[in-house]
Amino acid sequence: MSIDNRIPPGQTLTQGFPVLHYGDVAYYRDMSKWDLRIFGLVEQEVGISYKEFMALPMREYHNDIHCVTTWSKLDNVWEGVPVSTIMQRVKLKPEAKFVMLHAEHGWTTNLPIEDFLRETSLFAIKHNGEILSPEHGYPVRMVVPHLYFWKSAKWLRGIEFMAKNKPGFWEKNGYHMYGDPFKEERYDFD
Repeated sequence: MSIDNRIPPGQTLTQGFPVLHYGDVAYYRDMSKWDLRIFGLVEQEVGISYKEFMALPMREYHNDIHCVTTWSKLDNVWEGVPVSTIMQRVKLKPEAKFVMLHAEHGWTTNLPIEDFLRETSLFAIKHNGEILSPEHGYPVRMVVPHLYFWKSAKWLRGIEFMAKNKPGFWEKNGYHMYGDPFKEERYDFD
């Protein structure tokens, strides 16, 4: 596939990795206090400690990412835990159709369950061979590369399974409920 076909309409290629977020950067000094909570429409709530998370099998992923602010970064290499590995610990209720990702400082974003479960979605701990910096989501960042990058929640702390789609933080503030970069689903002010 040519580079032109990999860059969505309205996007500009960047070699850097811009840092954008709302509010404060989350810094962790005691990883024994970090955990990942999986709740909502599950048969039993699941908690995964940082130590347990870091012991899970990791995989390398190669992808392009696209920010709603119009930059695209190609040929990223991530290392992290496949969503399928985490989901081996979870028994979903049949009515679970959507996911709300919960991050530090009350930040959230929504996804249809199919997008969360895609083989390309992951829980990243490294980008291009380096442990994620706090500004980029350390210790764990969700990466959903086929959607605009705000859907790839930094500082991930919880995964909530839901029956109905609800807007997360940016969606409540005018961003599109889905966010396909190739359809330029940036904002939804209706």
